Amino acid sequence: MILKRIVSGNAKGKILKSSKPINFLGAVDNKTGIVRDSAHDLFGKSLKDSILVFPHGAGSSVGAYTIYSLKSEGAAPKAMVCLKADLTVASGCALANIPLVVVDESEYNSLKSGDMIEIGGKGISRI
Repeated sequence: MILKRIVSGNAKGKILKSSKPINFLGAVDNKTGIVRDSAHDLFGKSLKDSILVFPHGAGSSVGAYTIYSLKSEGAAPKAMVCLKADLTVASGCALANIPLVVVDESEYNSLKSGDMIEIGGKGISRI
């Protein structure tokens, strides 16, 4: 169940899920969208065109500009789904017009990498 829509919008795509918070400033290449932090469970994977599912953001508030840069470079996720909305991710998604929703733990746990979902006015739908 969606608890909050932080940035409204519709998106359809394949889930890329992480069990770890993401530091957009340090862990993600802002031109390619590839996770470059070797300690992260998404290391070497691209965020581009995914529905990114992760617990919350971490690190500097400058990460918001990394999210905006990802969008400008065409390397951003189509949407983000989190357990907790932090200021960095919320600001970045608002700047970049990337849909961002917060879900409860049950919904979060049901979302799996590789699943196709749609986020829209009726919540999250599996397709």
